[in-house]
Amino acid sequence: MTAFAQDRWQARSMVMTQGGIVATSQTLASQAGAQILARGGSAVDAAIAANAVLSLVEPMMSGPGGDLFAMYRDAKTGKLTGINASGWSPAGLSIDWLKAHDFYTMPSTGIHAVSVPGAVDGWAKMHQRFGKLPWRDLFQPVIYYARNGFPVTEIIQYDWENSAGKLQDPYARSVYLPGGRAPKVGEIFRNPDLARAYEILADQGPKAFYKGPIAEAILATSRQLGGTLTAADFANYEAEWVQPLSTTYRGWNVYQMPPNGQGIGTLEMLNIMEQFPIPEYSQTSAEAFHYKIEAQKLAYQDLKRWIGDPRKVKVPTEGLRSKEYAKERAKLIDPIKAQCDSEPGEPPGHDTVYLSVIDREGNIVSWIQSISDIFGSGVVVDGFALQDRMGGFSFDPKHPNALAPHKRPYHTIIPGFLEKGDQHIGFGIMRGMNQAQAQAQFVSNIVDHHMNMQAALEAPRFTKLTIGGCDVRIESRVPEETRDELNRRGHVLNVGGEYSAYMGGGQAVMLDSSTGVHSAASSPRKDGAAIPEPDPYFGTSTKRN
Repeated sequence: MTAFAQDRWQARSMVMTQGGIVATSQTLASQAGAQILARGGSAVDAAIAANAVLSLVEPMMSGPGGDLFAMYRDAKTGKLTGINASGWSPAGLSIDWLKAHDFYTMPSTGIHAVSVPGAVDGWAKMHQRFGKLPWRDLFQPVIYYARNGFPVTEIIQYDWENSAGKLQDPYARSVYLPGGRAPKVGEIFRNPDLARAYEILADQGPKAFYKGPIAEAILATSRQLGGTLTAADFANYEAEWVQPLSTTYRGWNVYQMPPNGQGIGTLEMLNIMEQFPIPEYSQTSAEAFHYKIEAQKLAYQDLKRWIGDPRKVKVPTEGLRSKEYAKERAKLIDPIKAQCDSEPGEPPGHDTVYLSVIDREGNIVSWIQSISDIFGSGVVVDGFALQDRMGGFSFDPKHPNALAPHKRPYHTIIPGFLEKGDQHIGFGIMRGMNQAQAQAQFVSNIVDHHMNMQAALEAPRFTKLTIGGCDVRIESRVPEETRDELNRRGHVLNVGGEYSAYMGGGQAVMLDSSTGVHSAASSPRKDGAAIPEPDPYFGTSTKRN
C-alpha cells in the first residue's frame, strides 16, 4: 500500500496523523467531527456530530428522517460491533391496502413511501455504548450552522438543483427552495426549523423523536396526507445490535453487515472474483474489468432473489457467502465473452452519506446514513425530509422482501471493514445499488492492485444499476483500448465522466497498529475531505479525557 509522488495519477494524498481523523462528503461536517474529537469525544461522538451536520449541508442525502448502519472496532479488544438502525414499515400498511387504494407497485414518493426512521435510535444506542461527551454537545455544530447558514458547495448544489422537482409540498419548497429555487453555488443557506428540531433532540434526547414532539409532528403530517403511521409504530421501534459477516479475500478479512442490507453481495462478489487471476492484470485492463463485471452480475441476481428481513423470512446468508457456492457461480463466467442473461443461483442452507472516523485511541467507526432516494419521500417535517425506504419492498407477496407489518425493507446502504495483520480499514462508497459492487472494486484495488486507500477510492470504476443485461457504465479514465476490448467481449458500455457521480463518492480511515499512524482518504467524486483533529497545542477548550 505504498504510494510514490513521482508519476502518480491519483489526485490527492492520504491524510496522516497520530491523532483522530474524520472523513465525510462535506468539509464542514468533517470539521465538526474533528472538533468533537479535539474536545475529548470518541469516534462515535464525532460520527454523530458529523452526520448531523451532513443532514443540513447535504440535505437531500441524509438526516434524522432516515436510517443508519454502522460498524465499530474497539482498539483495545479488536472486537467489531454492528448496529442495524433501519426502520420498519407501518403495522397498518400492506400490499392489499395499497392495491385497494389503486397502487400497483410500491410507492417511492409521498407518505406511503415513509417507514419509521431508525437513524436517531441508532445514534442513541451507539452513543450510550461508545460515546464520551454529553449527548447535547454533539448537536451544537449543526444547530449553529442551521441558524447562521453555510455556503452551498458544488456537487451538492448540482444534486439539489436537479432534484428540486421532487419537492412539491409548499412546506418542503419553503424549506429547501427559498425564493422558489435551489440555492446557487456559494449561496448562504439557512434552515431554522431544522435548528429547532435539533435543539429539541439535544435537550430531550431520542425520546423526543419516537415518543415526543418530533414524533407528534411526523404523525400529524402523516394523518394530514392520509398515511398509516401510528404512535405505536414509533414508540415500539428499536435498532438492533448485530454481528458483522465476513469472508476472506486473498488473505484479507472483509466484513459486511448481515441482511436486510446488500453487504452480502460484496462478499459473494469477492468470493467469485477470487476464482480468477485478477492480480496478474493491471487495474485498468480489460481482463480485470471483465471478471469483476461478470461477478457483479451473478452476485446481484442473488441479491434480488434472496434478500429480505431475517427477522421475518429465512435468508440463505451462509450459503450466499460460501466459498463452495462462489466456485459454482464462477463456472458460469466465460473468460472472453459477456453473459447477458444471468440468473440467480440456489445457495445452500438507494442515495446516501458515508463517513468514517478514527479517534486518537485507534477506535474506528464505519458509518452510513441515508434517506434513500434524493430528498427521500419528498415529505418534509420540522426542516428535514422523511425517507422513502418503503420503495425498497417487493410488491410480490411471495417474495422474501414482500411488504409486511413492522418489516424492514431491502437496504442498499452498507458500511465496510477490511483488515490484515496490523492494517485495519473502515470504508464505504455511496449511491444506492452501486455500493456493493463499488466496495468489491475498492477491496480489489487494495488487495489485487496494491493501491493505497486514496488511490483505491479514486481509481476508475464501473457500475451496473440494473439487474441483468450487458449494459455497464464506466468512467472515461479507463483507457480507450480497454473499452474497445470490453465492447468486443459483448459488454455494452455507457462511458461517463472522469469522476462520474454514478460511481459514488467514498471515505476510508486506517489504523496501522505497528506504527500507531492513522490515515484517511476521501473521494474527489464528492465535496468532502478527511480532516484531522486539531492537536492540543492549538488550544482546545476542553481537557482531553
